[in-house]
Amino acid sequence: MRTIPFLLALAAPAAALGQSPDALQVRTLAATCANCHGTDGRAVQGSSVPGLAGMPAGYMMEQLRSFRDGSRPATVMHQIAKGFNDAQLQQLAAWFAAQKK
Repeated sequence: MRTIPFLLALAAPAAALGQSPDALQVRTLAATCANCHGTDGRAVQGSSVPGLAGMPAGYMMEQLRSFRDGSRPATVMHQIAKGFNDAQLQQLAAWFAAQKK
């Protein structure tokens, strides 16, 4: 059977990183924030964009929902936040909260 080596090759990157597919998916979602907020949520020193690493999850959820519903002014975050459902926003908030500053 040639499909087994192929399937093992697909699973290898996640296994090599020691992450489950779910954890890898959350990390991939978080990577979309890196352009503005820095790798793993660590913004460049002196940046006007806040770092997300270590931000309390509850506070982050409140801000993301405010961006999404338009009650918090933003340049692009209101558009970006609309692209995520509540479960994804909760995953992002928890992931960034777990990162060291």
